[in-house]
Amino acid sequence: MIHIDEEMCKGCRICTVFCPTNVLEDSTTINKHGYYPPLVKREEACHGCRLCELICPEFAIFIKHE
Repeated sequence: MIHIDEEMCKGCRICTVFCPTNVLEDSTTINKHGYYPPLVKREEACHGCRLCELICPEFAIFIKHE
């Protein structure tokens, strides 16, 4: 399961650009800091590579395997 701390996100879009399976997409809503955090659009396509978690400069994403 992909967890995104929307308030920690600074909207850099690195996770949405580099996700190999296009699980994440840009949001249309802003957080309290005025940034657009990503949305999980296709969680079933996630194969758990954790790339989004590793490249997030704000540590706003983490993967929890169930």
